[in-house]
Amino acid sequence: MIVVLCMKKGELLPWIVPDSLWERIEPLLPKVERRQRHPGRKRLDDRLALQGILFVLYTAISWEFLPQELGFGSGMTCWRHLRDWHQAGVWNRLHQLLLAELHAAGQPDWSKAVIDSSHIRALKGGPKPARARSIAHERARNTTSSPTATASHSLSA
Repeated sequence: MIVVLCMKKGELLPWIVPDSLWERIEPLLPKVERRQRHPGRKRLDDRLALQGILFVLYTAISWEFLPQELGFGSGMTCWRHLRDWHQAGVWNRLHQLLLAELHAAGQPDWSKAVIDSSHIRALKGGPKPARARSIAHERARNTTSSPTATASHSLSA
């Protein structure tokens, strides 16, 4: 698969993380120490992993099809970074940090905000309304049973 984008001269590709953004993100990432006894393969640079994640999300390709030629590591490696960072709460902290920066600069226009139940926890069942009272003097007839006791359910009758 070849991805071709028309970009203005000097404009970064959408999955390339600029230095100014990386300076905010890097301190939020958990530090993973390399094992001393059996160190294994050297860990992929976190910035490259993030750019691989952004590439997959931007292009909507499967993780397994992340091109190795881009230098972002394998799709599975990027996916593991995404999973680990999610479990460590990186995305929530980054969201809070960026919102605080925008708020301090007077930037967010809350009149255009949308709240979606996939982002805001809904109470299970919500508040229960009061039970509707019947205005009839007696109970209604059961409409699921036959009106006569001798009715037959067979086709031959």
